[in-house]
Amino acid sequence: MSIKKHRKLRDQDPYLAREKTRYAQPLPSREYILQILKDRGVPMAETELQTLLDIGVEEHENFTRRLGAMIREGQIFRNRKGAICVMEKLDLIKGKIQGHADGFGFLIPADGTADLFLSEKEMHKALHGDLVLVREKGLDRRGRREGVIVEILEHTNKHIVGRLYIDHGILYVVAENKRINQDILIPIDHSLNADDGQVVMVEIIQQPNKHTQPIGHIVEIMGDYADPGMEIDIALRKHDLPYVFSSEIDSLANKLPTRVLQKNHMDRRDIRHLPLVTIDSETARDFDDAVYCEQHTDGFTLYVAIADVSQYVQPGDAFDREAFNRGNSVYFPQRVIPMLPEVLSNELCSLNPNRNRLCMVCEIRFDAHGERLDYAFYPALMRSHARLTYHVVAAMLANPTGKEADRYAKIFPHLQNINRLFKVLLKARKKRGAIDFETTETQMFFNDQGKIEKIEPVQRNDAHRLIEECMLAANVCAADFLQKHKHSVLYRVHERPAADKLEALRHFLKEVGVQLGGRSKPGAGDYAKTLLKIKDRPDKHLLQTVMLRSLPQAIYSPDNNGHFGLAYDAYTHFTSPIRRYPDLLTHRAIKAVLQGKKYLPGDWHELGRHCSQTERRADEATRDVETWLKCFFMQDKIGECFEGIISSVTGFGLFVALDQVYVEGLIHISELPSDYFHFDAAQQRLLGERSGKQYRIGDRLSVKLAHVNLETSKIDFVLNEAAESGKQTKKSRFVKKSKKKKLQ
Repeated sequence: MSIKKHRKLRDQDPYLAREKTRYAQPLPSREYILQILKDRGVPMAETELQTLLDIGVEEHENFTRRLGAMIREGQIFRNRKGAICVMEKLDLIKGKIQGHADGFGFLIPADGTADLFLSEKEMHKALHGDLVLVREKGLDRRGRREGVIVEILEHTNKHIVGRLYIDHGILYVVAENKRINQDILIPIDHSLNADDGQVVMVEIIQQPNKHTQPIGHIVEIMGDYADPGMEIDIALRKHDLPYVFSSEIDSLANKLPTRVLQKNHMDRRDIRHLPLVTIDSETARDFDDAVYCEQHTDGFTLYVAIADVSQYVQPGDAFDREAFNRGNSVYFPQRVIPMLPEVLSNELCSLNPNRNRLCMVCEIRFDAHGERLDYAFYPALMRSHARLTYHVVAAMLANPTGKEADRYAKIFPHLQNINRLFKVLLKARKKRGAIDFETTETQMFFNDQGKIEKIEPVQRNDAHRLIEECMLAANVCAADFLQKHKHSVLYRVHERPAADKLEALRHFLKEVGVQLGGRSKPGAGDYAKTLLKIKDRPDKHLLQTVMLRSLPQAIYSPDNNGHFGLAYDAYTHFTSPIRRYPDLLTHRAIKAVLQGKKYLPGDWHELGRHCSQTERRADEATRDVETWLKCFFMQDKIGECFEGIISSVTGFGLFVALDQVYVEGLIHISELPSDYFHFDAAQQRLLGERSGKQYRIGDRLSVKLAHVNLETSKIDFVLNEAAESGKQTKKSRFVKKSKKKKLQ
């Protein structure tokens, strides 16, 4: 076949027009590559496919990347000869392994079908997180789909953090991630002379198979388990979080100016005269956003100024590559892993007071009832007139004649304008029907050794909610702006509850005499109305928890499916480009529209998946650290008694969240009063077979701390029998009194 025919074949791609809108030099689309492979009917070598589609030498690398993405998506597969096969023609299921601490595991199929059980024997072939191909072999004795690992496509565990153990001259590392169940053998000459019990980083030099355990060598001795800050160092490595900036980043950072240059003032609106202010927590060091509000006779004008990170972080440069890799900043107690180096995040981009700063402004006009009339986006030059905290702003609004209001006399009238706007926006929020769950956030206070001294609830005040409403307004405008101009962006998507979750929720609520409106498709407003109905019920904690668990997690996606919880048809993230990569993408897209251009960062779906994954990774890492710190905090309190509330019910026991100290632990089912307790998933309870005793989410218990395991970060409680029997006695007396009253 001639080159001309090859080119003609490539030009027949039905998705060529779409690819041209995404890439300056479009490759054959994924759909067309799949069609070519299917039409050929046999596996093809990559070189043969390249020749057939006339892939030039300069395109080889990008074409190989596209094939790699299709492999990761489960569309194609390279067999042992390196030939490319269409996955749907093979009787194999692609997915990721999810290990379990007890040795078995599951395949999470890439196509979203039901998980497959993997026996302990199968799990010897691979590690948690590995990308594999599995053949389904039928159902196990419990009726679950069961699989056999046929091929390992990708070993994802190159480095593992864990503790070194030395037993009769044999060295092995137990992974900190308990889903990695296999011990890693360490040759004695690869141990760096680490001591028994030390925390180490291991590089795997031989992956496991059905005959041998994984083998590794120690590349870093991190120290002892209880060393200050060790919990964060472990989490960083366990979750593979990038935490060191490269020399390339340092070199680029050193070339940055220390202040905003005069040449950067060009083509920007000068709004330095506007008394914009930042309002953040006392510990904040990176200031993304500043606000200012004018009140008119017929409404308000809100200015939301956001740090213009896109001025300094250019697509494809070292800053951008690192920001993409990190996805977001990670906020641990006492330590931040920033998305951008501090010269940007805390200095040049941060809206520090009394400094010239570049920003992107969302200027919004509202009527007197909080309905949006109009908005505009534009690049600007600004100066923050004050760095305020939530506490200070709340104090000013609560006491307009107090010392804080007097201290900020020039700014205070504008804060009052924002507060008035906030109140009308709040009414509009309620009218819209946004869901507002009651949750308790906590703050840890540390001693000089870096361990928790106390845990206290964070009191959210009107200053928190005021800023939140301003940011929501700007984010909605950003989504609307890009949608109107038909420009792709990563929307912040919160889907409706799935049908099975909704059915389970309705069944549960019906049992307790509560109805959820909306029939088969309840809206956020229906959830909000139900929350309002139950707010004075003694079991509101239980009902709210079950309602919350019926909802999916929010994700980033270029497909606009709305934000269910906030009751928005379109919503994106625009207000935090210093600490979130999706916001930076939104800024670039808005700038492109303003300049009459298109921003083409690549595959928006891939970007959405990546940013959603880095967000989950950060959440898991911070949760690990907080859980370990709480265990350390509780270890000297064994034997003490606490009051708490059941926060979760499972087949193996009850999780209890303690009052005052805000720590959660487990009462194992075997520790409950002598009876056979059965888990009722529909009612979220454990029910005693003989006694009829039940334990449900929201029930109050008195518990005793029985055990704290720092290695597994687990806290175990037992019932405080004296207190519980006292409650039963009191309850019995109450019942007798009630009966007597009825008889009279």
